[in-house]
Amino acid sequence: MNSKYINKIDFKDIKGFRIGNAQDYKAMTGVTTIIFENENRAGIHICGGGPASRESHLLHPLTNPHTINAIVLSGGSAFGLAASAGVVKYLEENNIGYKLSNYLIPLVVQSCIFDLNIGDKNIRPDFNMGYDSCLDSIDNNIKSGIIGAGTGATVGKIAGISRAQKSGIGYYAMSFGDLQIGAITVLNAVGDVFDYKSSEKIAGILDINRKEFANIFDEMYLQKYKTTEENTTLSVILTNTKFSQSQMSKVAQMASYGLSRSINPVCTMSDGDTVYAVSLGDIEADISLVGSLSAIAISESINDAVNSSKITEEDFLKMINNK
Repeated sequence: MNSKYINKIDFKDIKGFRIGNAQDYKAMTGVTTIIFENENRAGIHICGGGPASRESHLLHPLTNPHTINAIVLSGGSAFGLAASAGVVKYLEENNIGYKLSNYLIPLVVQSCIFDLNIGDKNIRPDFNMGYDSCLDSIDNNIKSGIIGAGTGATVGKIAGISRAQKSGIGYYAMSFGDLQIGAITVLNAVGDVFDYKSSEKIAGILDINRKEFANIFDEMYLQKYKTTEENTTLSVILTNTKFSQSQMSKVAQMASYGLSRSINPVCTMSDGDTVYAVSLGDIEADISLVGSLSAIAISESINDAVNSSKITEEDFLKMINNK
């Protein structure tokens, strides 16, 4: 990313949304909610084989397009889908939703990561945690690391959680002239993570003594060609461009290549890897350009998730033993 026209910006420079987090550090799980109060168009690309999701079909190009009111990212695997009920309640109380006759219907989509293998597996995101994340969004709490949906995120789990590393949630925003693009990623990959610019491994599976990185394909061979099913990386693209719902699904698809540049393996049958993309503005732009820049933004947000989530070996081992 050496272009003199691409500039890093503050994530809050992109308008039209607010973000809130709620988490339980005993359970090592949490919720990140992105609330949209203005008109938008959103698309989705599900590139993993095992998504835990809610209302994702609302964003399919063949459905009747409506402004969505919130995207919920959470831990808890399928159990965590309960968090959306709290988000729906908050939106209803604040008159945010799709007006249908005499009714107000909050349109909320959600995707979950698997984080039951860290912290207390019996505590999952629920109604209260979803509602609390909305209350937190009043301050537009944009913070990277071990917070919100990234609280229980880990990477490099091909040989089990005892040889994995802590990860979290990451952010990156850029401008390209008047065009603005931001990426949010909850990094919870089965595979290794690489700096997309240098190809250097920055997180992933460790050897049995947790001293050095191991070779992931050697481990897959030893596991009899199997991967673990305890994964899922989630990304959200926010942009000030003006696109339709189907066009934003194309942006989401192109943006997903940021995952493949940074994570290996990725989008496996045991992942729920998903990318959302939301059009928030009226800037006219080429869809291929926006998709290409969005892939860069995702890779940068992955780097941020790794760099902002570093903890001691002692603290990590305590988390995975507290089950």
